[in-house]
Amino acid sequence: MSDSPKSDGWLAFRSRDFRYFFGSRFLSSLSAMMIDVGVSWMVYAMTDSTFAIGLVGLCSFMPNIVFMLAVGHVADRYDRRRVLIICYIGNTIASAGLILCALTPGVEVWVVYTLVFLFGTARAFANPASQALLPMIVPREAFSSALAWNSSTWQVASISGPALTGLAYMAGPHLVFIITTLSYVACVLLLVVIQPRLAAAAHEPVSWRTLTAGWRFIWAKPAILGSISVDLFAVLLGGATALLPVYAKEVFHTDAIGLGILTCMPAVGALVCSVILARTGVGGRCGHKMFAAVAIFGLATIGFGLSTNIYVAGFFLVIAGFVDMVSVQIRQLLVQLETPDAMRGRVSAVNGIFIGASNELGAFESGALAALTGPVAAVVLGGVGSIAVAAVWARLFPELRKRDRLI
Repeated sequence: MSDSPKSDGWLAFRSRDFRYFFGSRFLSSLSAMMIDVGVSWMVYAMTDSTFAIGLVGLCSFMPNIVFMLAVGHVADRYDRRRVLIICYIGNTIASAGLILCALTPGVEVWVVYTLVFLFGTARAFANPASQALLPMIVPREAFSSALAWNSSTWQVASISGPALTGLAYMAGPHLVFIITTLSYVACVLLLVVIQPRLAAAAHEPVSWRTLTAGWRFIWAKPAILGSISVDLFAVLLGGATALLPVYAKEVFHTDAIGLGILTCMPAVGALVCSVILARTGVGGRCGHKMFAAVAIFGLATIGFGLSTNIYVAGFFLVIAGFVDMVSVQIRQLLVQLETPDAMRGRVSAVNGIFIGASNELGAFESGALAALTGPVAAVVLGGVGSIAVAAVWARLFPELRKRDRLI
């Protein structure tokens, strides 16, 4: 059976619960993007320090490491919908705290960092619970479509979030956080009315074995391990987007508007791809398509690295975002469909760690290599590395390479 027949592209939206879930997912993604941008601007205005901005990212990412083993266990042991509701209530409180910070002259920056850490904690627990909840609210035949539409919410947020933040920030940072606070309240209300199919909660006693079950499960499944790890190393090596500010200033000699356009281009490509996949599905020869997508991602990265024209560079970034979404969709479908419901939270948590590590460490790798070789060489070498990863992983994981259909 095809993973998503063309006629079933909108099937997921026939589910009342998915429509509510989709709405909450979009609002939470938009709010998260607005908070990331708005807090960075506010902290820079408070401190006039780029290092202080770096600490914002660190405070946001640290909960993923601190609670690495707990978040998946919570998603599998407790009601996932209630876990999400609690997380969004936490985000509502933190966002309201940011309103007070924005309206209080002379507030200490550590207060903002504390609220950002709270956001990061809620996000760390929400991500595996959200991914594990999705299969419980849509029928199996609509899952591919639902996953693609679900992925599109982050792409839309990545494009619209910074723009909306900029417009709201002109009236003051407090307006940004008023919008996000109201959005998180709406997320809670949308989730309250969802009625997911009941799944047996895990009643195993908490132990090292249950906490690490997700890691052991992935290690025992070559197709899942291959799909997660190839994406990790491809993005780790080919993280060209981290050097966009350098390219905008030194290569294309453009201003902040040009940088903003370049930053949106991968999300534009990914959004177009996610809409197409929601309507058509991935189809057959999934393994070959995944490795081909990673290789094309590397080629597009090289094309961007060698570009001297901002429009050509934007084209290659759109291509990179498009094919990256192909590999992301195949990986997410494979992980969700191959994982028993009782393990979905823990496996999704591990998957989230891999994704977070590829983005964060990829930015570090690109910056460090650029300091040694220059930005152009760093991006081109990263693209070559992504192609090499696709070739090596295709040999290391023949089960994934030969995979035909996901469902």
